[in-house]
Amino acid sequence: MNRLTKYQLFVGASVMLIAGALAGAAVVHAGHAPEAAGTAAAPPVREAAAMPTTFSPVVKSVMPAVVNISSKKIYKTSSRTPSEPDPFDMFRGFGFQPPIPRQPQRQEAEGSGVIVSADGYVLTNNHVVDGADQVTVTLSDKREMKAKVVGADAKTDIALLKLDATNLPFVKLGSSAGVEVGDIALAMGNPFGLGQTVTMGIISAVGRGGMGIEEYEDFIQTDAAINPGNSGGALVDTKGELIGINTAILSGSGGNQGVGFAVPIDMARQVMTQLKEKGSVTRAYLGVYFQELTPELSKALDVKANTGAVVTEVIPDGPAEKAGLQRDDVIVRLNGKPIDGRTLRLMTGSQTPGTTIDLGVLRNGSEKTIAVNLGTMPAEPSRAEGRRR
Repeated sequence: MNRLTKYQLFVGASVMLIAGALAGAAVVHAGHAPEAAGTAAAPPVREAAAMPTTFSPVVKSVMPAVVNISSKKIYKTSSRTPSEPDPFDMFRGFGFQPPIPRQPQRQEAEGSGVIVSADGYVLTNNHVVDGADQVTVTLSDKREMKAKVVGADAKTDIALLKLDATNLPFVKLGSSAGVEVGDIALAMGNPFGLGQTVTMGIISAVGRGGMGIEEYEDFIQTDAAINPGNSGGALVDTKGELIGINTAILSGSGGNQGVGFAVPIDMARQVMTQLKEKGSVTRAYLGVYFQELTPELSKALDVKANTGAVVTEVIPDGPAEKAGLQRDDVIVRLNGKPIDGRTLRLMTGSQTPGTTIDLGVLRNGSEKTIAVNLGTMPAEPSRAEGRRR
C-alpha cells in the first residue's frame, strides 16, 4: 500500500462502527433481448454508451480547479557536538565541548487538491497537510497562494483548505452513490511533482473496505493511473463532476499498478460540511466492540445468518448498554437494511449524535429490534480505537 504523496503507506487495521457514504454519471436504460423459452428473465442491462473520441471538454472544464499543494513542517532535533562524537568521546582529549543546537529542519510534502467553491475552499487529503506549518497552493495559471487549514479528519484522510481569493474556477460536486463498476473515470493531479496530469480508466470496484488504509473506508477503486503526488486530486466522471478524492494506491513498486483508491465524494462532502462549520468532525457512537460474522461464528452461535456484526464487548454506561445490547448479540440490520460489520460502522457514523437507530439483533435463536440513542464518540477512547464503536 502506498500513499500517493508519501512513497509508503502506513497501514493499520481497524474494525469499528461509525461513518459512511458514495455517486455518478448519467445512465441510459434499455430493454433486454427476448428470453428463450423456459429460461429466467435476465436483469435489466445498462446500455453501453458510445465512447467519445475525446475527453478534452471535460478536462478543460475541470483541470483549472485542480491545484498543486506544497506543505512544509519545521521541527527541531536534539542538540549535538560539532563532530557528532560517539558516546566514548568524553574519555578522549582534555577539554569539554558544549552541545551545539541543531539548526531547524524542514520537512516538505507535495500533493494535489481540488477547488470546490469560487470563494476558495479546497479539498485534499489529510496526509498531504498533516502537521504542516505552511501550506502553499499553486493554481493552474501558476499563481501561488498561502492556504489556511480549516480542519482535517485523519479517520477519512480528508482536509479542507481555504484560499483568500474569489472568482476561482471550481469543480461541481457529483454524487458517488450512483457510481457503478465499469463507469469511465478521469484522475487529475500532480504526480511526481510534474504538474497537472490527467489519466483515464474505469471504476474497478465500489465500497472497498477492510484495507487498513483509513479508519473509515468505503473506497472507489479505479485503474486510472494514480501515482505519488496525486493524493488529494480529483476523480471525476465523464460529465466533469467530482466523484472522489484520490488517496492511495496498492503497489509493490511505489508507482501505479492499476489499483488506486479514492474517498467517495458523498463521504468527503459530509466531512467537509462539518469542517467548514466547526473545524472538526463529530461522530456518532454506539459503544460496542465487535467482529465480523463468519461461517464459523455463525455455527458456534447457532444463528441463521451469513453476514452481520458479532458484539464481543459492550462498553459500560454507553448507548448500547443502556439500550440493552449484550455480548454475543449478532447485529444484522440497521433501520431495516441488512448490514455487515463495516456497513454498520459506516451507517452509524453517518448519523448525528442523539439520533435513535433501530438495530435488528439475533439473540437466542430469534430476531428482535432494539432502539439505540446514539452518543458522541469520545475524543480519547479508553481502549485501542481499532475495535471500538
